[in-house]
Amino acid sequence: MVALAAGLLTAACGSSSTSPSLASSPSSATTAAATSPAATSPAATSPAPTSTSALCQDVAALRASVDKLKHVTIGKGTADELKADVADVKTKLGAVKTEAHGQAQAQISAMEDSIAKLQSAVKTLTSNFSVSAVSDTVSAVRGVAASASSLLGALSKQCPSATASPST
Repeated sequence: MVALAAGLLTAACGSSSTSPSLASSPSSATTAAATSPAATSPAATSPAPTSTSALCQDVAALRASVDKLKHVTIGKGTADELKADVADVKTKLGAVKTEAHGQAQAQISAMEDSIAKLQSAVKTLTSNFSVSAVSDTVSAVRGVAASASSLLGALSKQCPSATASPST
């Protein structure tokens, strides 16, 4: 089994001493790409995908961060985890805001407001753990999730996968 894995790894790294089917497949793909420069030049000459790609990466990171926040169990010992997750969401939102260059400004502002409310709720939860504080924190997490969903929807034209997560 180890020998088979090593052989596959060697084939993936470009060695032609492996089976002919593994060795010929990459070279024929390379040949096709080399003989068709028109297929590669549009992507190389267009600067927009790089900008959009950075935005989409930040959007994906924000979505993952919000998903993590939404799945935190709120309890007496989770205040530090909540604080860290909220800080992470805030950082990821800052990156999206920078890359969005003014796009979706209303949704970004709404999300900033919902994050501030959540930070306040977590502070109250930390200082005065009660059923009311837990309820307020849960509500604030939902507010962040709702504002994130709105933001992801607004950016879905630039980043089609922004709304792909069923949990947002």
